Amino acid sequence: MADLRQFTGRGGGRNRFAEVEHAENAGRTLRRIVAYFAREKTMVLAMLAVVIFGTLCGIYAPALQSRAIDIIAGERQGALPPALALMLIVYLLYCGSQLLQGLVSANLSQRLVKRMRVELFDCVIDLPVKYLDTHSHGDVMSRMTNDIETISTTVSQSLPSLFSGVLTLAGTVVIMVYFCWQLAILSCTTVFLTVFASRFLAKRVRKYSRQKSALLGHLNGTVEEMVSGYRTVVAYNHQDSTVEDFRGTSDDLTKAGIRAEVLSGVMGPIMNCISNVGFVIIAAFGGFFAIRGIISVGVISAFIVYAKQFSRPINEIAQVYGQLQTAVAGAERVFRVLDEEREDKSGLPLEEGETAAVSFEHVNFSYTEGTEVLRDFTLTVPSGKKVALVGATGSGKTTVVNLLERFYDVNGGTISINGRNVAEVSRDSLRRQVAIVLQDTVLFADTIRNNLRYGNEQATEEQLLRAVEMSRCDEMIRVMPEGLDTMLSAAGGNISQGQRQLLAIARAFVADPKILILDEATSNVDTRTEKAIQDAMHRIMQDRTSIVIAHRLSTIQDADVIVVMDHGTIVEQGTHEELLARKGKYYTLYMTQFVGIAT
Repeated sequence: MADLRQFTGRGGGRNRFAEVEHAENAGRTLRRIVAYFAREKTMVLAMLAVVIFGTLCGIYAPALQSRAIDIIAGERQGALPPALALMLIVYLLYCGSQLLQGLVSANLSQRLVKRMRVELFDCVIDLPVKYLDTHSHGDVMSRMTNDIETISTTVSQSLPSLFSGVLTLAGTVVIMVYFCWQLAILSCTTVFLTVFASRFLAKRVRKYSRQKSALLGHLNGTVEEMVSGYRTVVAYNHQDSTVEDFRGTSDDLTKAGIRAEVLSGVMGPIMNCISNVGFVIIAAFGGFFAIRGIISVGVISAFIVYAKQFSRPINEIAQVYGQLQTAVAGAERVFRVLDEEREDKSGLPLEEGETAAVSFEHVNFSYTEGTEVLRDFTLTVPSGKKVALVGATGSGKTTVVNLLERFYDVNGGTISINGRNVAEVSRDSLRRQVAIVLQDTVLFADTIRNNLRYGNEQATEEQLLRAVEMSRCDEMIRVMPEGLDTMLSAAGGNISQGQRQLLAIARAFVADPKILILDEATSNVDTRTEKAIQDAMHRIMQDRTSIVIAHRLSTIQDADVIVVMDHGTIVEQGTHEELLARKGKYYTLYMTQFVGIAT
């Protein structure tokens, strides 16, 4: 009877030599992973116990098979039915242990991954805005999904295979030597052929796999650029050159793919061939030893099974080692995020009052050292007044908002609210008094009601309805199938851009802030929708300290003070009429938009 593992274990098929990633500091990462295992001692011990028991059953079963064959051949005394019954029981226990091993390892992996995923999500939520501004969002999401999933797969599949393989290898060698050390040495000769063939093929498969991955990335990039920029491709008649580029990359990808697949595909037959050579060696020399009376026929049968068991763990351990390296590299990327400094939420509470005067005094700031975005920026926003910031792209308007919200801290100078330095107050209490409506409105896949309550979770139904009315969302919500309980798709994709902006303003109403920030809130809508949004904004800005960033000067002509910025400094400030009369920077911007003079 053949060893059951040869039917259930991993074979030498395709993709076994996928590109392996390496961690920069594997030792440190492994110690941190072990710390997670230490929190699940019971599950780890249970998995080890099941693996050891199953391995022992797998090693003991061929010995029982050898005994039964010797009884049949008359070379051993004893009753056959009890021997067959014991062999059946051991194989059933082996199958049961394999099933239990899968359940325990899956349970362990999910426990570990859940703990790691929760810690990572908690960390990402508390990361400074600077981190997410300077790191790819896709990369952060990949660590949460792909890297965590790689760790999960390794714990649930690779680690049990590694433990089982090492134990099987050691146990098989011991019992083969016990039965016949001469035949054991001869059986091991095929191991060298297996290792040599694996290393020879693996080196070449990885080479072509790297080429295939690089070419596939280039091909995907070509397709993405063509689809996203299709109008530009057609407008400039670049269809033929785009097709030619695609075909060239596709041909190279096909060649690399064929080479990688062929080399991967021949691995199975080569391993089977080496295994069959081992069987021939065992049969030939085993027969010779049996004739000489050194071993019995049953031992030959056992050796055939043990030879299969002996070669399988060697290939499996090599494969698992690569998977472990990839998992450790993924874990290192996860730990790198976990080690990032969290946003400092310490500080005294900012007391709420009836007024909220904002003051910037000699503020200097740069995102990267040596490149100042704000230089000696000084501005006072009186309580309850509307101040507009205008200027060319890159003049520092949005940076002013980032500093006020403490998404970043100033390099020099102070920002104060009612005379209180915001650097001394907690970010939570500061942001509770500030509401912001951005150019790119963010809505969540939830009901309209819950999206509005995002600004104030304690808001009553009356407050919600008042906010809807004041922001002119009432007519829009009335035609919704379920009113306030209508579900929005991701990012509010099932409503128009103007409707999303109105809901964002309504959310700011619900928050009832002392300070309101409007950052290009009408730049993505048509003129009619802009008028409705402007009316809503006028209502929400009443008796609130407001800072408005706008490129459309028509939206800020009624501002109490218009501040003109250029390269991080204030070049002009005053009312709309005063600035036009000066015929300076603002006059030039205004005439460019509304009259169309050359600048």
